[in-house]
Amino acid sequence: MNDLPEPEPATASTTEPEPKFRIRARHTGTTLTVYQAYRPGLGLPAARNGRFPAKWSRTRMTWIKPSFLWMMYRCGWGLKEGQETVLAVEIRRDGFEWALRNSCLSHHVPVLHGEQDEWKRQLKQAPARVQWDPERDLRLQPLPYRSLQLGLAGEATERYADEWIVGIEDVTPLATEIHALVRAGELDRAQALLPVERPYPTEPGMLDHLRR
Repeated sequence: MNDLPEPEPATASTTEPEPKFRIRARHTGTTLTVYQAYRPGLGLPAARNGRFPAKWSRTRMTWIKPSFLWMMYRCGWGLKEGQETVLAVEIRRDGFEWALRNSCLSHHVPVLHGEQDEWKRQLKQAPARVQWDPERDLRLQPLPYRSLQLGLAGEATERYADEWIVGIEDVTPLATEIHALVRAGELDRAQALLPVERPYPTEPGMLDHLRR
């Protein structure tokens, strides 16, 4: 994954407000990068072999996060028990977009779902679900806009493991380095090391069923 050229950041007016719901990710023309964190016994073999080992559960929901800093918030910079190995998983964009189209929001929104029973039916049938959580800054404090988490189950989990993954990289050393700079108050240096995450382009209407 390291030999891929880093995309140029998108240019935008500094006065343009950040929308409340937006997918931001490191992406190329065909792939995007999501983050997960595991115990070393699972995460290290995955990074070494470029695929998850046999003991990786295909029956549990697995959550993938395009936001590096939200992953850092979730795993405590790789210091939380069971989340010591932070993985950058590069996946196919067409797979990611299939999951978006087949997702249901993880909570009930009457204007989208109607009655709660209908939302529960959709949630049960959907192979993927979406949560919008506050994006985080370098100190892992919440920002006023949200980033996407994507939960995969059933068919989506199988597709993720067997079809979508292009490569897996252990980025725990990067997380450790950035965390050390943040703790030292060197935020500019920490910022410079962050993966470049740009707005992810989606077709018109693709996210309409996922906004609350």
